[in-house]
Amino acid sequence: MSAHTSVMTDRRSGMIQSLGFSQSSSVVSRAVAAAAANNHHHSTRRGGSGRSSKRYSVSAFYSMAAEQDVEVEDDLAQAQRTLRDMKSKISAQSKKNFMLERDVRFLDSRIALLIQNRMALDEQNEVASHLEENDEDSDDHYPDDRKMQQYGNLFFLLQSEPRHIATLCRLVSLSEIDTLLQTVMFTLYGNQYESREEHLLLTMFQNVLAAQFETTSEFTSLLRANTPVSRMMTTYTRRGPGQSYLKSVLSDKINDLIEQKSVNLQINPLKVQEELMEELERQHGELPPGVTKSASSEAAAEDPQVQARLGPRLKKLMEIANSFLTTIIDSLDQVPYGIRWICKQIRSLTKRKYPDASEYAISSLIGGFFFLRFVNPAIVTPQAYMLVDGIPGNNPRTTLTLIAKMLQNLANKPSYAKETYMIPTNPFVENNKRRVNQFLNDLCEVGDFYESLEMDQYMALSKKDIMISITPNEIYNTQALLQQHIDVLASSDVDHLRILVTEVGPAPPQVPRKDNKPIELPLFSRWEMPIQDLTTTLMSENNITQNDILYMEAKAIFVQLIRSLPYLARQPLNLPQIAETAGTANDAQLVRKGIKVKEMLRELEEAGVAERRDGYRLLVEEITQELAHLGDLKVKVMEEMHSLESVYKTIQDHNNYLHSQLESYKAYLQNVRIQSGGGDKSNKKQVGIGVQVAEGMKVKQKTAKSHMQGPVKFTHQQLEREGIIAQTEVPEYRRNNIYLTISSPIPGTFIISLHYKGRDKPILEIDLKLDDLLEKQQDNVQLLDLEYIKLSVSKTLQLLTKTFMSNKKTGFFS
Repeated sequence: MSAHTSVMTDRRSGMIQSLGFSQSSSVVSRAVAAAAANNHHHSTRRGGSGRSSKRYSVSAFYSMAAEQDVEVEDDLAQAQRTLRDMKSKISAQSKKNFMLERDVRFLDSRIALLIQNRMALDEQNEVASHLEENDEDSDDHYPDDRKMQQYGNLFFLLQSEPRHIATLCRLVSLSEIDTLLQTVMFTLYGNQYESREEHLLLTMFQNVLAAQFETTSEFTSLLRANTPVSRMMTTYTRRGPGQSYLKSVLSDKINDLIEQKSVNLQINPLKVQEELMEELERQHGELPPGVTKSASSEAAAEDPQVQARLGPRLKKLMEIANSFLTTIIDSLDQVPYGIRWICKQIRSLTKRKYPDASEYAISSLIGGFFFLRFVNPAIVTPQAYMLVDGIPGNNPRTTLTLIAKMLQNLANKPSYAKETYMIPTNPFVENNKRRVNQFLNDLCEVGDFYESLEMDQYMALSKKDIMISITPNEIYNTQALLQQHIDVLASSDVDHLRILVTEVGPAPPQVPRKDNKPIELPLFSRWEMPIQDLTTTLMSENNITQNDILYMEAKAIFVQLIRSLPYLARQPLNLPQIAETAGTANDAQLVRKGIKVKEMLRELEEAGVAERRDGYRLLVEEITQELAHLGDLKVKVMEEMHSLESVYKTIQDHNNYLHSQLESYKAYLQNVRIQSGGGDKSNKKQVGIGVQVAEGMKVKQKTAKSHMQGPVKFTHQQLEREGIIAQTEVPEYRRNNIYLTISSPIPGTFIISLHYKGRDKPILEIDLKLDDLLEKQQDNVQLLDLEYIKLSVSKTLQLLTKTFMSNKKTGFFS
């Protein structure tokens, strides 16, 4: 076996160079790598205890070697490569969206100050810095080779020993957590579909949750307050797998409900009474004598007319809530593993910390994560979670909010409604509390990953291509936080983390946004154990014999050969013939494998593990099982690919939306500067939107003629189809003759005209300012009322940005 066990190790990367194969093509290294990216499909096979023994686990790793063999070119291999590319794209795009969402949140608050005339010019410059683009040509900000190596060591340690990040997440302030979470969730563990990174991230979560349970004295506040821990959990649910689940489970339900725009299920008696009074006013021109608004919800609920309306609405609302709950409960098997594993930890930690806690109390904590942090936000604001194309109308939005409240009441221990008007929905809670309690417990029924994580970690020491894409500012921010808290994180001078943080030195200042371009940082350990003999290590740790290793390698190679030469799959399999055919093929890799596996068959016979006279029956059976599994796997890969294509498109659409928001802010900021004299540095006083200094007036006069853009024409059908027209009172038979024109006479000002074909003058014309739209968005006003039609505020902003404010179309942003 000496030929099979010689291992040479590159000290810097720890890569396994050979294991009886040519360099970099080790079956073992590929086997473990395949296992690290696999979802334990063997757990129910071979009729036994699943992954209960380490001996079995290593065997499974070998049998999976053929699944992702880079040298095989069959349909499965091509589909898997495409799937891996898609997962990588989703991971990268998720990080970009997270960063853009942070920018939009920051700019939302700053633009609000501008709108309220309360921002000085130096603050405008801060806002402008958030709108700078990366300078693609600049590489001055790159750390030198020595620093890159030090950062590679440091971030390998942080990634592979999650306890450090877990402690750091507890130490930072709420204002610092978002920046750290970006690095942790989307960079350090950014490959959202790679099991090693996912396992390590979840291990970090376990550390954080354990500490949270240890330090929180009030049971009811656990996981509910706005803390760094709760922010972490919410951010985790926004990663690719969580988004995919929400879209596949909730999207159709919510879209069906949104289409029923006229269905009004408002159950607040005061608001129902207001509806009745408005109807009377429309009918009679004024309210009849003696009709007055009730002073309280309870008083309004006693009104017979209000009661007549509430009965059918409550019945319908509970039917819809039931259908949502049923859909969620039926989706148990679709819930991402990580979400379920976190639920399991919450249950386990609660039982340990509060042994007397009731089953319902434990379920309420699980529900606090699953419903409060994950499902309900997507129901209340489906547009923010990319589950719907348009913004829900008033009636559907009310219905969605009520459904989320009912689900939350059900998940809270369960508790009954706090608001008086929600009390009539208590039967929904009563009828479903056992059902939802069972579901929340079932969420926790998932296996642990510690055993495979050990092998994942082992693999990390024998792999040279662990790479993260990280910006300089992410590096420097993490470095600064580590230095700030190093005495808590690593008190001993011999602690590896302290050594690396000391060596890397003080954190440099943050680089300008335009220089903050991502770096591909290779990670590797400085303290890995030299791998003298991989086979011996596997044998000693997992009770595997040399013959086991030989058998598993032979099986893996035969599966690879049959995948490369499918005509050899004729039953019954003739293993000597397969080895001979490969050994005499035109392909050098096949020849090498054929010769190799022919020799392995001979060694297995000599060891008495396999016999030629029975056609190597046991080996043939296992190879046949693997091939059958791979056939099933291809179907699953194609299904997953189809599902992720939809997720990727949704994430890209959201990215486009966020970019359009930033373009709107950029246009608005430029407009403010034009109006205030182009940002005169001597004017340090507060600058209002309406301030028109003399120089600013000159700028406006100069640019008015040169800037004039449009009019651009849009049909009613086009705007309605794209969701820009959210509501319309134009009769359907007249819509073909209705169109809008939009022009921009000066930056930030738009003239919207509503036309009827054949008429010279527009039916309606309004002068719209960019800051009017932004102010409506700030105030969460969804619709812009143009008498005959109502426009979606956010979609109108996107349209104006795309049509008039693009860098490519105008010189507006200099």
